[in-house]
Amino acid sequence: MVLAAVQRTGAALQFATGNLQGDWEVVLAAVQQGGGALASASTVLREDREVVLAAVQQNWRAIEFASVALRRDPEVWAAASSSAFSLALLSVPG
Repeated sequence: MVLAAVQRTGAALQFATGNLQGDWEVVLAAVQQGGGALASASTVLREDREVVLAAVQQNWRAIEFASVALRRDPEVWAAASSSAFSLALLSVPG
């Protein structure tokens, strides 16, 4: 039930129990739908490269919720930059 909810809206992760906020499959589904859901993920999953990459690819701003080590990771920055660039392109009038 929670997995279905976070697949619809990643923000639903904030209402999940601590166990589910630490469940890799649930958190990955949430951040793929809405990168900001990383804010509700467990500390352990904020250190998980795959989860963080999925979050910043969906929403570059999610980088602020990643572990310090992953915030310094060049691959994570590249993914966040790519996401931000894509967003910028979508906002260009024309």
